[in-house]
Amino acid sequence: MYLHLGQDCIIRTTEILGIFDLDNTSTSKDTRAFLRRAEQEGRVINVSPELPKSFLVTAGNPGKVYICQISAATLKKRSGLLDTMTAAGI
Repeated sequence: MYLHLGQDCIIRTTEILGIFDLDNTSTSKDTRAFLRRAEQEGRVINVSPELPKSFLVTAGNPGKVYICQISAATLKKRSGLLDTMTAAGI
């Protein structure tokens, strides 16, 4: 299955390691350091010029970080990850 992130960006849901709310997670210094390092390494893909609301981390070597204007809750619903997590008891 695929997840549309906006603009012309589509990723496979099997590649998603996590979907994060930017406002809640960016308060952590570790998250800010992670995002800064990913930016320096050229692994960040900004999907939209609008105000970002979430970011996704994907598998791979190196993995990519997608900055997105769609909320994390909406992306999780679209991806079906909430259904998978609920079924697994997570």
